[in-house]
Amino acid sequence: MLPFIRQGVQTFWQQNILQCRCFSHLALSEYVPACAPVDRHQVELLQDFVSCSQRLFVMTGAGISTESGIPDYRSEGVGLYSRTERRPIEHSEFVRSEAARRRYWARNFVGWPQFSSHQPNEAHIALSNWERAGKLHWLVTQNVDALHTKAGQQRLSELHGCTHRVTCLSCKTVVKRSELQERFMVLNPSWNEESHGVAPDGDVFLTDEQVANFNVPACESCGGVLKPQVTFFGDTVSQELVFSLYDYLSQSDAMFIIGSSLQVYSGYRFALKAKEKHIPIAILNIGPTRADHLASVKVSSRCGDVLSHILTQE
Repeated sequence: MLPFIRQGVQTFWQQNILQCRCFSHLALSEYVPACAPVDRHQVELLQDFVSCSQRLFVMTGAGISTESGIPDYRSEGVGLYSRTERRPIEHSEFVRSEAARRRYWARNFVGWPQFSSHQPNEAHIALSNWERAGKLHWLVTQNVDALHTKAGQQRLSELHGCTHRVTCLSCKTVVKRSELQERFMVLNPSWNEESHGVAPDGDVFLTDEQVANFNVPACESCGGVLKPQVTFFGDTVSQELVFSLYDYLSQSDAMFIIGSSLQVYSGYRFALKAKEKHIPIAILNIGPTRADHLASVKVSSRCGDVLSHILTQE
């Protein structure tokens, strides 16, 4: 933290960190959907599926991170869409509207201490261990929370980017989100608004009146507009990334979908591609998914409860 930031803002930052630590204990009860106890027969089928694979292609979604205290959008009863009328910002709105960017960054500034403090859970750790054991060929995540990276995953692609990086829309310079937080604090030394609720991308809920006087920095290299290096709703994933992931999928002998309903086509397309290439599919997710009819194994349980007990070697 820069030495000349006022004490009031330091206290605000410290209070938010303290709230995060308390918040993590509520994770399971607040954001993980209710589900039946683990079905032993289903888990045995999943164990056989994993054991038969030598080059596993894994795709994860928001359901793997709810057990770390990060809510998802679509889970029945506990997802953001069930609990609020709020919706994530659209790419076109962010690009065209200075007011929309101010609102987004103000809310993101408040939510960052909590969002960035989340840690990987048993499921993230298990998948990292699978990689080290040589079982996992490649992992693609739809999440933007960096929890796979924190867990040590290296054979990894972030399909929708990562909130821990920020890019300039003009010169494409990329900086750490943590560094931008310090610039926010310098530009807004007496700003200490409180929020209610957090979204899967680190956004929180503030009123227009609360964000009216929030100052947003420009790119230090060219003065351009700064944006999280994530794919907002209404934007598209780069074709180069998609094709590279198709290559990894083609090199694999099985696909395992974890914690995703696949309602968004950017993820669902990989299940379709696996079916096209006759690559078997297994799914671990609470509730139905768009690809259930494509899967040979489906387990409806918490990710951590199952993955931590799946053996990668017999």
